[in-house]
Amino acid sequence: MARTRIHNFSISLDGFATGEPQTLETPFGHAGRRLHNWMMATRFWDPAGSTGVDYAFAQRNNEGIGAEIMGANKFGPPGWQDDPGWKGWWGENPPFHTPTFVLTHHPRPAIEMDGGTTFHFLATTPAAALEIARAAADGLDVRIGGGPRVVSDFLAAGLVDLMHIVVVPIVLGRGVRLWDGLEGIEAGYDVEVVASPSGVTHLTFTRK
Repeated sequence: MARTRIHNFSISLDGFATGEPQTLETPFGHAGRRLHNWMMATRFWDPAGSTGVDYAFAQRNNEGIGAEIMGANKFGPPGWQDDPGWKGWWGENPPFHTPTFVLTHHPRPAIEMDGGTTFHFLATTPAAALEIARAAADGLDVRIGGGPRVVSDFLAAGLVDLMHIVVVPIVLGRGVRLWDGLEGIEAGYDVEVVASPSGVTHLTFTRK
């Protein structure tokens, strides 16, 4: 059965998945790249990067994925909805290569990009979006790509089958937290913990 998955989702020691404020120049606010340096140092991101524990986890991101769902703040900075020319952060060939569904209060016509990515814009609930994405995924899995509010909403709705969280040893102090309102969420999952020599900790949540 096709699953709903989250991969390479990084948070700080105090639970923040992004800093503030988000702008065109600072997509992750004051966090910068610090939450993602572990991944960018691997061969998943850089052909000259490392292999090992972090690479083994990072490269699972794309395996068997047929569609992605993301939130408005992952697609663009505040105000992108008012720019009809905005096509995301990733240039003409985004890294998704699948139908990609953006949850937004301001839908617009779909945008077909190079490399197999087509952005669709939905104003709907997590459950309804997942049904649409599953149909588009054609039997493959659906990835929930973030940001933290979207991940929290899907977790709260009980829609996530597999989740890979990476705890990065930094303290951000402010931003958008992942776990707020999700007390006891771990009870529905088997949790595996793997420490990496890079200093990050990989947590894998698999639905019981």
